[in-house]
Amino acid sequence: MARFASDPDAAALGEGLAALRRQIGLSQAEAGARIGMTSQGWGLYESGKRPGLFRPDVQRRLTGALDATPEDLALILAGDAAPPTMSAAGVESPRRAFSPPSAAQAGRIERMQLSNDDLAPWAASGVVLEFDPGRWPRRDQGCVIDLTDGTRLVRLYQRADGDRLYVHGGPGGLEDETALDRRAIARVAAVRARLDE
Repeated sequence: MARFASDPDAAALGEGLAALRRQIGLSQAEAGARIGMTSQGWGLYESGKRPGLFRPDVQRRLTGALDATPEDLALILAGDAAPPTMSAAGVESPRRAFSPPSAAQAGRIERMQLSNDDLAPWAASGVVLEFDPGRWPRRDQGCVIDLTDGTRLVRLYQRADGDRLYVHGGPGGLEDETALDRRAIARVAAVRARLDE
């Protein structure tokens, strides 16, 4: 089978996985981040274009990210579990209410000037970064991290799990990977542009 060709059985498993994800109100990006996967990777499983979903270890890993089990996935496929309900407003989540960004957050872009070379050669002292507080960074994308103690860090995002955020950069340079405790993080914002002013 071609890498991105969809198998009907894999597609059915993927639809069940998507139903489990929607039941707890997570996006593909949020579900993938729980296990260090991109939203695109997660989406390939849901669309049946990644045949690994047949493997029990892969099912445990993916359903575990959704606080579920492979048995829950089997129940959805058998039609014994209640699928998410559709309404005129779209998919309803029984566990998490949707809250749109506030007017202050919507479309708000911020800027800051780097005062050190912690991210050289990606960005050096004096470079102005433009960042979006409403956007989560992708792998190897710059991010501005505001900590609960008021400290602000600029790093290259790598991945995240339920407890930690993994980044590169800092006094040790880009080779060092640092794990930050998510409880100490107030906000993470994706860098949209580097401006040499």
